[in-house]
Amino acid sequence: MLAWATRVAEVELSTELPRRWAHSRSVAAQAATLASLLGADADLLQAAAVLHDVGYAPRLARTGFHPLDGGRFLRAEHGADDALVRLVANHSCALLEADERGLRTTLEQEFPLLDRPLLVDALIYCDMTTTPTGAVTTVNARLEEILDRYGEDSVVGRFIRRAAPELTEAVVRIDARLATGGSPM
Repeated sequence: MLAWATRVAEVELSTELPRRWAHSRSVAAQAATLASLLGADADLLQAAAVLHDVGYAPRLARTGFHPLDGGRFLRAEHGADDALVRLVANHSCALLEADERGLRTTLEQEFPLLDRPLLVDALIYCDMTTTPTGAVTTVNARLEEILDRYGEDSVVGRFIRRAAPELTEAVVRIDARLATGGSPM
């Protein structure tokens, strides 16, 4: 699944959005570091990580909300695995941003949250500890960077302030598992 996901993300992002592609590759690399925590779900996490921002691709942007656009693309054009599509569509507390955009019901109905907390936390961890250029960072620095980039009063700014506690808690939970050598659930 990972090789396919990487090819799809590269086709959609590398030429028109090279910075987003760099971020996506690094989020996937971060996911690879969590393989021991995820066991059988490690490949799924890496595939979701490399594809999480595919909805930013200009040809895919229908609603302007990249998690929803990415999920729809993966489902419609690739018939992708349901768990993968739901992870992409709901990555990094997307329901809260969907709420800000008036798309929450649409996202919830089309792509229900995946009931696999470790996997959901792991994807948040990978996204929230990787800068837009692909460097490893802290969750606090990443949240600050997002606010600076989009502005506090933007849709994304409002969303990220609402989501910050949940995003931070997910990163803390993964850090705790890594520190104790946690095993897959």
